[in-house]
Amino acid sequence: MSKAIIQTDRAPKAIGTYSQAVKAGNTVYLSGQIPLVPDTMEMVSDEFAGQAEQVFKNLQAVCKAAGGSMQDLVKVNIYLTDLSNFATVNDIMSQYFSQPYPARAAIGVAALPKGSQIEIDGVMELPE
Repeated sequence: MSKAIIQTDRAPKAIGTYSQAVKAGNTVYLSGQIPLVPDTMEMVSDEFAGQAEQVFKNLQAVCKAAGGSMQDLVKVNIYLTDLSNFATVNDIMSQYFSQPYPARAAIGVAALPKGSQIEIDGVMELPE
């Protein structure tokens, strides 16, 4: 099975020792995205809703670069510094996904990179 590194300028550059995504066969493993604006590498906003929206835009860009779409995501993990924002995540997520929805976990964490309030990673299965 071959392994390919996925990279796009439409999502934030990796800020550490990782790739935006790695494709192995038809499976794509997306690294966590935080709400950085790709052009500036700065946080989009201090507001949670703006951060969540940017994270989904970043994920969408990586999915597209890998040859897929958000609908090809089979699993997403959502990391939140405040679980009371979960309803907002659901609202925004509904703008990017239609049924059948991917499997999902929502995890409360003490802190995220660069002071982000949200990070999302995922696994995508590309159509054959």
